[in-house]
Amino acid sequence: MYPAVFLDRDGVIIKNRPTYVRTWDDVEILPDVLPALTRMTTRPYKIVIITNQSAVARGLISLRAAEKINQRLTDAIKKAGGRIDGIFMCPHKPDDNCECRKPRPGLIFQAADTLTLDLKRSILIGDALTDLQAGLNAGVGKIALVLTGRGLQQAQSLEVQQMKPFPVFDNLTQALDALYE
Repeated sequence: MYPAVFLDRDGVIIKNRPTYVRTWDDVEILPDVLPALTRMTTRPYKIVIITNQSAVARGLISLRAAEKINQRLTDAIKKAGGRIDGIFMCPHKPDDNCECRKPRPGLIFQAADTLTLDLKRSILIGDALTDLQAGLNAGVGKIALVLTGRGLQQAQSLEVQQMKPFPVFDNLTQALDALYE
C-alpha cells in the first residue's frame, strides 16, 4: 500500500474561478505549483487530484469537456517534469446527495481502492472546509489548508477554526515542503 498526497484542483493547483473552469482557457496554474509538483516525483507518494466539478451537473460544461481539462492539466504537469497518478472528479451538484462530493469521502475511497493507498500515511491539501472534512471523514493521516483560492476566507470561518488543529500554509509549495520533512 502506498501513501498519497491528495490535492484539490481549483484553488490549490489552478486559480479558482467563481464562474467555474469551463474551458482550457480558464485554467491558470498557480505560481510555483509546477516546480513543487516536479519535486514531488522523487517522493514515495502517489499524487492524486480530487475535485468537485458541479459545473457538469449544472449543465455549464459536459463531462467529456471536464475530463479533457483534467487531462490537459495532467499533461502540463508531466511536461514540466511532474506527475499525477490519478484524478478523481465528482460531477454532481451539492444537493445531489452523492457519496463522491466533498466533504463526503467517496473520491478519496475511490482513489484508495484504485491505487492501493494507505490513507493513514497520506496527506490531503485543500483550500476549503469541504476538502479538510473529506480528508478527516476518510481517515487521511495529515490534512492541511492553503491560503490560495478560497483558503484565506475559509481559514477565517468559525467552522474551520473549530476543527482540530491542522497546519495552514500560504501555498502548495510551502505545504509540500513542510509536510514532507
